[in-house]
Amino acid sequence: MKLGSYICHQKPERSFKIGDRHFPVCSRCTGIYLGAFAYFAVVYWVYVQYNWVSIFMACLMGFPTFMDGLTQLCLPRESNNPFRFLTGILAGIGLGIMVKALKTVLIF
Repeated sequence: MKLGSYICHQKPERSFKIGDRHFPVCSRCTGIYLGAFAYFAVVYWVYVQYNWVSIFMACLMGFPTFMDGLTQLCLPRESNNPFRFLTGILAGIGLGIMVKALKTVLIF
């Protein structure tokens, strides 16, 4: 898909499949988008106080995704889609925290 190619590599073997159709983004990107969306949906109704600890925790939440990608690149190992999805969800939640925390800490 042309539009999805700007935001993801779209490799079919790394994407979820329903019937004969593959998702427009890979399983890791799917997790990242769902995690960030879920976080923003939750904090719409629940107040969260942000500080520098929140930013640090958000960075830690992205670390498993980084390590999974790095070890696939540098070592002879292949991750699987459920693990990519799980690490993507963690990274998406961390990304949501990072965006909200930096907005709060830097603006106010």
